[in-house]
Amino acid sequence: MKKIRVMVIDDSAFSRRTITKMLENLSVIEVIGYAINGEEGIQKITALKPDLITLDLEMPKMDGFTLLRIITARFSIPVIVISALSGADKVFKALELGALDFIAKPSCGASPDLVTIQGDLHRKILQVINLKPRLRGYSSKPLHSTSLANGHMKPVHTEDKNLPVEIVAIGASTGGPPALQNIFSSFEHPYPLAIVVSQHMPVGFTQAFAERLDRSSVFSIKEAENGDPVLPGHILIAPGGKNLTFKSRGGMVTACVKPPSTTDRYIPCVDSMFESCASIYRNRMIAVILTGMGNDGTRGITAVKEYGGFVISESEETAVVYGMPREAAATGLVDKIVPLPQIAQEILVKSALV
Repeated sequence: MKKIRVMVIDDSAFSRRTITKMLENLSVIEVIGYAINGEEGIQKITALKPDLITLDLEMPKMDGFTLLRIITARFSIPVIVISALSGADKVFKALELGALDFIAKPSCGASPDLVTIQGDLHRKILQVINLKPRLRGYSSKPLHSTSLANGHMKPVHTEDKNLPVEIVAIGASTGGPPALQNIFSSFEHPYPLAIVVSQHMPVGFTQAFAERLDRSSVFSIKEAENGDPVLPGHILIAPGGKNLTFKSRGGMVTACVKPPSTTDRYIPCVDSMFESCASIYRNRMIAVILTGMGNDGTRGITAVKEYGGFVISESEETAVVYGMPREAAATGLVDKIVPLPQIAQEILVKSALV
C-alpha cells in the first residue's frame, strides 16, 4: 500500500517531534518533512509535494492563516489544523480559509498530554485520504437540484398535512462550519422557523462557533443549554461532546442536552437529534444533511420520513466531503439533493416563505 506522505508545520520543536511520532505510529503514514513557519512551509510544499499537511496557526514570520490562503490558492492538498482550545475562534477562521478539519491540542501545547490526540489524528487522516475531499472552491458551472422520488416508503403519520414547517434540523461534519455559515448568512430575515444543528465538534469549541455564526446571521444563534426554548427566529447549536434532543410539554418544546450513549460513533449525534425532532414535529419539519464523513443522519432520516417530514441533502458538487450526504441519498429517502448555495432557498420554498 502506498504510504500517505505528510508534512508537519509547527514552530514548536516539541509539537513537531510529538506529532511526527504519533503519525509514524500508523504504518501507512510517512512524515516526509517539517517546517517551522509559513515561509519554510511554502518552499517545502513546493519541493516535496505532500499528500496532507498538519498545520499550527501561531507561527513567526508567516503565520498559518497566510500559509493557508496560499495553499488553498496554489495547491490541492488537504490541511488539518492542530490548534489549542484557547484559539477556538481562530480555528473557525482557518476552516473558512480552506482547512479541511481541526484537532484540539491540550491546554498546554508542550504538555505530554499532546499524545492524547493520536487516535483522533489517525482517524481523521485516514478518512481524509480515503474520501478524497473537495479542496477547491465551489464549481463555477451552473448548479442544479435533484428531486428524488420516494417510491418505496410512505409516511406512517399522514394527519395534519397542511400544517406549516416549524423546524429545520441540520446535521454536518467535516466541512460543516463554513457550510453552515453560508446557509445562515443567506437568510435576509429571521423567518418564523426554528433551526437546530448537530455539527460534529469536540468539547469547548461550540460556544465560540455559535458566537461566530451569530455575528453574520439575522437569526439569533447560541450554543444549546438544557431548557432552552425552541423558538422561531432562533438557532440552537448542539454543544461539543453532547447530544441535542428535545421534549415537549404544555405546547412548549425545549432543548435537552445529554451525554452521548456508548453506541454513538459521532458526537454530537445527528441521528439522535433527527429522531427526537421527528417524534415531536412529525411532518412539520425539514431535515438537512450537509458535508461530512461517515453515515451519521442516515438512521435519523428514516424516522423523519416515517413521520412525514422532508429531507434535503447537499449535492456532491459542493460537499467538501461527500460522505454523509452520499449515505443519506443511498437510502432512497432524500426528497431533494441541492448544492450548498441553494439550500437556504430550498428551505424557504418548502416552508412556503417565498
